[in-house]
Amino acid sequence: MNQNQIGRTVFDIDEETDAFYLQKAAEYHEWLIQQEAQPRLTRTPIFRDREDAERRLRADYFDDHCKYPLYYFRRRFRMSRKLFLKIVNGISSYTANPLPQHFHFFTSRLDCTGRMSISALMKCTAAIRQMAYGSTPDAFDEYLQMSEHTARDALFFFNMCIIELYMPKYLRKPTSEDVVKIQQKHNNVHGFPGMLGSIDCMHWEWKNCPVSWQGQYGRGDKKYPTIMLEAVASQDLWIWHAFYGMAGANNDINVLDNSPLFDDLLDDLAPVVPYVVNGVEYRNGYYLADGIYPEWASFVKSFTVATDPKHTYFKQRQESARKDVERAFGVLQGRWGLIQQPARAYEVNTLRRIMYAGIIMHNMILEDQNMSVVDWKHVYSNPARSLQTVWIDRCQTQRRKAKELRDKDTHISLQQNLMNHIWREVEEASEED
Repeated sequence: MNQNQIGRTVFDIDEETDAFYLQKAAEYHEWLIQQEAQPRLTRTPIFRDREDAERRLRADYFDDHCKYPLYYFRRRFRMSRKLFLKIVNGISSYTANPLPQHFHFFTSRLDCTGRMSISALMKCTAAIRQMAYGSTPDAFDEYLQMSEHTARDALFFFNMCIIELYMPKYLRKPTSEDVVKIQQKHNNVHGFPGMLGSIDCMHWEWKNCPVSWQGQYGRGDKKYPTIMLEAVASQDLWIWHAFYGMAGANNDINVLDNSPLFDDLLDDLAPVVPYVVNGVEYRNGYYLADGIYPEWASFVKSFTVATDPKHTYFKQRQESARKDVERAFGVLQGRWGLIQQPARAYEVNTLRRIMYAGIIMHNMILEDQNMSVVDWKHVYSNPARSLQTVWIDRCQTQRRKAKELRDKDTHISLQQNLMNHIWREVEEASEED
């Protein structure tokens, strides 16, 4: 080691190193200047006069001397003004501790600038317009002065509020009193005693289905991925049962196997209303179904091939009465454009809430128009499930009820007796003529 290296430490820097670091510092300084010169990517603030938009909305539809008549309101909101205000008041007046997020969204409060937030009336209007017309969230920005994000949240939370508030009443299972009125209505209109409704499935196209899921939600006879809805509708188009969320690759039988349609029947909790067909008494009602459904005691299907006039006439009557559920699907899609067009959401739960909220409001509109068979002034509670029985007893009950449900002999007997019952009416009518 020479004499020059003895007195040096690790902190000593020679001229060559000093020049190198000075050069790097100068380059970094120039880079900072270039970054500051570039424009910042920030959101452009947009002033939305929501107070004026609400005054205009009230003057158009909600004041005593509003601009547009009530039939304009019914056409654009798909319901009467009285029913719409009932929904708005029900959402805004909901109280709980703590208040759920979807109800808190519709509360009026001051924002950080001291302005009052968007009212529940405007948020519900944005949600119902998206449901009715199937438009994008920013379509009503000019009229309602509402951003795309707020309008999308309004639809999302509106559906959650509808389901929580009105699902126990407007999408419940029928009670004994309801079953009696439904059977009487179907017997008077269609001539089918003991009929509870018609059952079928509907596909809703899913436009934004993830690529990795398209094999699960796609099917050969469908051009695009779909999600299936199983529903039971009565003659007044009231939807008594709805089960949505099964992948489109399934068929109606797969959906039925996962559906809760017969849960109460298997637990021996379903209302028992006996009826007589052609002199034979039956205890449980039935649903009209198409050819894919199994030959169970709770289904009445048509004949694939009619061999004589009696079979031909029954085939025509059964297929005609079974169109009730098809009509309900058509009215549901015609009323809510969001359900008619391909779904744009990315999550199945979001689509499920849209479908259930649309069905609930569909039933509410039928009640508001006095078109429902059941008198909703008296709400009956469904029978509570008893958990006092032993688990083995419950299993034996389910096995016994499942055997009765899948009894093919009862299916054939009921089908033949209905055919003879309907044909006898034709013969009696021809004798009178």
